[in-house]
Amino acid sequence: MPATPTAPFRITLLPGDGIGPEIIAVAVAVLKQVGQQQNLQFDFAEALIGGAAIDATGSPLPEATLTACRQSDAVLLASIGGYKWDTLPRSQRPETGLLGLRSGLGLFANLRPAVILPQLLSASSLKPEVVEGVDIMVVRELTGGIYFGQPRGIFETEDGQQRGVNTMAYTTGEIDRIGRVAYETARKRQGRLCSVDKANVLEVSQLWRDRITALHAEYSDVDLSHLYVDNAAMQLVRQPKQFDTIVTGNLFGDILSDAAAMLTGSIGMLPSASLGESGPGVFEPVHGSAPDIAGQDKANPLAQVLSAAMMLRYGLSLPAAADRLEQAVLTVLDQGYRTGDIMSDGMTAVGCEGMGQALEKALSAS
Repeated sequence: MPATPTAPFRITLLPGDGIGPEIIAVAVAVLKQVGQQQNLQFDFAEALIGGAAIDATGSPLPEATLTACRQSDAVLLASIGGYKWDTLPRSQRPETGLLGLRSGLGLFANLRPAVILPQLLSASSLKPEVVEGVDIMVVRELTGGIYFGQPRGIFETEDGQQRGVNTMAYTTGEIDRIGRVAYETARKRQGRLCSVDKANVLEVSQLWRDRITALHAEYSDVDLSHLYVDNAAMQLVRQPKQFDTIVTGNLFGDILSDAAAMLTGSIGMLPSASLGESGPGVFEPVHGSAPDIAGQDKANPLAQVLSAAMMLRYGLSLPAAADRLEQAVLTVLDQGYRTGDIMSDGMTAVGCEGMGQALEKALSAS
């Protein structure tokens, strides 16, 4: 007897700019197919963000978009930005819309996995023996730190110079809540947590280290270590397999998660999840909008599809459906299908649409 269909999950789609509409179309197609296979119902609705929203409304994050996201069960975001909007005032640029979305939904925890898939081992710029088996999760604090701290701005000094100011600040509450997410994440993995800071120079980092250390009493089963951010960056390249789960602040996490991403050979393969204490999460690939290849059927949709899998797993608590999507990605890679960014000798070159068709075929076979 077939399972009873679920009530529809409300998914807000934010295609954004550049290659965004192309890759999100692939993700929606495979989600619909998985939904049919798992007897799940998805109610998709698109909204504007980034440059597309600026062109249509004058705002990178229209109030209607934020309202739609708040009323959904999960948000699937593609990419934002492009050269077209780079000359706008900072408050009106596409990236401001992304920051507003994160703060508007209270998304304080960003989970970014960096996993070396055996099929793409040769794509990494590092030696195979260095990266083989790498499986890292970076937990980045997302709504505090220097990106949101006040005061900020460019000010005139008394002697007529300009002075740029940004404030790096964290409260104990902000540190504790991201720390607990990181400890819980490490518990589900290999049980090792490395906290990254700059406590030898920055008072805010000393507080960070003090709080992460104090929380360890609640998670004594997790092995805790600390690294300064400069050493952590070096160790990611030198010996990445030493890491399991990394927790760090907004600025350091922005940098280290991109460094970890490139261990895999292509930022076009990596998803992310941004979560809050309640309400919908936002799930997006870590790459940009790639305006230079937009509309040319050259984009790699796999990070978007894997972001949809993270949405199923972390946002909607549908692990079986997530497993199906992740397995489909592995299957098409095993079959030798490659977009240009991960192409290697002997493989079959496909575009964005071709990769989507291969994924749908893999899902049908499963």
